[in-house]
Amino acid sequence: MSKIVWITGASSGIGEALVYEYFKAGNKLIISGRNRDELFRVKGNCQNSFNVHVLPFDLSETALLENKAADAIRIFGKIDLLINSGGVSQRSLALETNLKTEQQIMDTNFWGTVILSKAVLPSMIANGSGQVVVISSLVGKFGTKFRSTYAASKHALHGYFDSLRSEVYDKNIDITIICPGFIKTNVTYNALTGDGNPLNMMGDAHENAMSPAGCAKQIIQAVSSKKEEVYIGGKETQAVLLKRFFPKFFSKKVRTAKVN
Repeated sequence: MSKIVWITGASSGIGEALVYEYFKAGNKLIISGRNRDELFRVKGNCQNSFNVHVLPFDLSETALLENKAADAIRIFGKIDLLINSGGVSQRSLALETNLKTEQQIMDTNFWGTVILSKAVLPSMIANGSGQVVVISSLVGKFGTKFRSTYAASKHALHGYFDSLRSEVYDKNIDITIICPGFIKTNVTYNALTGDGNPLNMMGDAHENAMSPAGCAKQIIQAVSSKKEEVYIGGKETQAVLLKRFFPKFFSKKVRTAKVN
């Protein structure tokens, strides 16, 4: 059955790959991100794209997001599936990262996702069903160097949406948290340094990683199965279990791990 799917972070990477997969499956899409031109490029890659609507905005501009959610709902009359894929990464030491940059990361990754989800949920509940997907990270389960605020924003998503899941389970609302590892996107290139400027370099680990298309297919399978939490990537996904069962050993390993 066709669904109305709203995808943030849709202008590149995992979000863009999800647009193509959901469009091919016959769904109606709302695609959002900061870069209007890139969103229209993605829309243009969808044949007969009259069922793809572009709604650009910046997740860090939190005061505008409730109105953007209302706009999204008006486009097709409802939203069946919200995929919070928008976000920004970090490549800087904690002591070298200014507060303004840390606030931008938290606003984009955490508050942006929370505000949009809360704005959409009442209409989902009124319609009798819905699903919210949160694209977190493996770093939402543990921390590494150069990602202090990024890891904090992703950890916060897990705490918030695990709690929210228990509050809306009886209203036919499903919440799925996706934790990608290294995926071949521009996430490192666009990652913020301590002063808020982008790194403008591709990390080695991402260069040789899983493709966004491969990641998107696994995400769609997890969403369709209404999984609560899923880890996607290569051998780096094993770090979740290592952290859980051998925390001291994990701490020693992660100190010297190449995480760029």
